[in-house]
Amino acid sequence: MYRSQPCLQGLSLIFLIPLFFNFHTSYGDVGTAALYSPPYLPTACYGSNTSQFPSSKFFAAASHGIWDEGAACGRQYFVRCISDLTLDACNQNHSIQITIVDHMGQEASVPSAYNATMFLSVTAFGTIANSSTTSPHINIEFQQ
Repeated sequence: MYRSQPCLQGLSLIFLIPLFFNFHTSYGDVGTAALYSPPYLPTACYGSNTSQFPSSKFFAAASHGIWDEGAACGRQYFVRCISDLTLDACNQNHSIQITIVDHMGQEASVPSAYNATMFLSVTAFGTIANSSTTSPHINIEFQQ
């Protein structure tokens, strides 16, 4: 009859437990966010209606990739900054909820922003990114 050695079982647990805790689970998508500067009106979603903007001023324009032929209007996402080219660019542990109010297609004014996933309002961008950030975009994690 084969019996495993208790020493080997304990040793394998010592290696498996830290491995289990080192996995980072991502519950959202990863993309980039650029700054969405005023004027904000009119928007592709709600025209000149000012009631479209949340009182928190956390809103965004969707890139073509998440625009979904206008179905993104009113969609809400949880967004957090995960990295940038500069050190300490993100306000760690800051996650915000934004509402999509506009569409920003290939006509984006900043050439480096063409590949951005979403364009965050000045307030939203400033909440998740440190003021020391000089980059026109940040890497984000977002979830609907």
